Amino acid sequence: MHANAHVSPDEIRKGFSKAMSDMYRDEVPLYGALLELVAHTNARVLDSQPELVQQLQRTGEIQRLDMERHGAIRLGTAAELATISRLFAVMGMQPVGYYDLTPAGVPVHSTAFRAVHEHALQTSPFRVFTSLLRLELIENLELRAFAERALAKRSIFTPGALALIEQAETQGGLNASDAQAFIREALETFRWHNTATVTGAQYEQLSNQHRLIADVVAFRGPHINHLTPRTLDIDQVQAAMPGKGITPKAVIEGPPRRQCPILLRQTSFKALDEPIAFSDAQGSHSARFGEIEQRGVALTPRGRALYDQLLNAARDELGAFPNEANAERYVQLMEQHFQVFPDNHAQMREQGLAYFRYFVTDHGLAARGHADQPRTLEALVSAGHVAIEPLVYEDFLPVSAAGIFQSNLGDAAQSHYAANANQAEFEQALGRKTIDELQLYGQTQQRSIDECMATLLP
Repeated sequence: MHANAHVSPDEIRKGFSKAMSDMYRDEVPLYGALLELVAHTNARVLDSQPELVQQLQRTGEIQRLDMERHGAIRLGTAAELATISRLFAVMGMQPVGYYDLTPAGVPVHSTAFRAVHEHALQTSPFRVFTSLLRLELIENLELRAFAERALAKRSIFTPGALALIEQAETQGGLNASDAQAFIREALETFRWHNTATVTGAQYEQLSNQHRLIADVVAFRGPHINHLTPRTLDIDQVQAAMPGKGITPKAVIEGPPRRQCPILLRQTSFKALDEPIAFSDAQGSHSARFGEIEQRGVALTPRGRALYDQLLNAARDELGAFPNEANAERYVQLMEQHFQVFPDNHAQMREQGLAYFRYFVTDHGLAARGHADQPRTLEALVSAGHVAIEPLVYEDFLPVSAAGIFQSNLGDAAQSHYAANANQAEFEQALGRKTIDELQLYGQTQQRSIDECMATLLP
């Protein structure tokens, strides 16, 4: 490669993801224990389920499994969101989806920055769930004004990072040495700071309003608050965590355990209580926690509507936020309500509930050009000329995200906000529209169909 040739944004993202993981392992030793537990669990699952190995090999997920990470940050201002969007763009990451977390008592709205094409995801499936604080939801006007002033004073990006973002934009990319410098500079935005920018009393005021508000406003930057590996069996990990000295949250967020996983299931351990130097005293703060996820098939609009209907029915019958006291009852209700959701891929596909990728089989290649070769997609699938595999869900679930936030902020952090989605305001701050994730899945599915048809029926 020529010394000044641009490095692929996918490769920059891959390098950044590894650097972030290394930094977080140094900062949070329990994260290392979590990675070991997930790796051990995944190895056991792959050893015991050869059919799953075949599925993951065909989709390419097996190659990316160990690389899979998602991080999460919380920003304070529209300007910070606009700049982080530019920073992620250098790594080929775009804002996908809009999430309003106010109905669950969390004063933020969010998007997920990630790659959008299946080939780019194959190189690095790194994602960052990025939330913007809703300052207008701070009812105490004096405290709101204080928070605005505190946030206005800080700059969460290094001068080097800002210069390299601009260079990438004007020159269309970065060469190898500049890409390495960019990764080093960008990493500083996500680093932990054990000193606060406020007094102990100011921190208490912010925290009393909402623990998350204190986490955003009281520090120099939006420390990464978790970095999540992907497991193939989250129930095994949940059961094994206490044996590793890790206490998991009471309930796994998302759908219940199934033969054919759908969407996303997540669990976590409680946020660490870490020493902090306030501007006038010593204290502590808890924000960073460990999270694990298991990803299933992406659902179509019809599938999502059914999922939401069943989830809401189970939660309505529970009559409270899922917690340690009602965890067993909640699991029973979820399993009971979700019995109506088909638990095999063929039925999900027939009913239009999920997205799939289509692959030409060896049998299909051998029959290519024969007079009796099927001519339609459904006939090709029926004849075994085309195989289907579930299209993995790459995104997040608002109720699950809020549940993870709440379990780590503590019950005292529970607040009540009216459902308060404001996608237009969020996108104005972002400087662009968010991308509809369902359209992306539809496009990926269609590309795979087109490839099959072009190969078998040229």
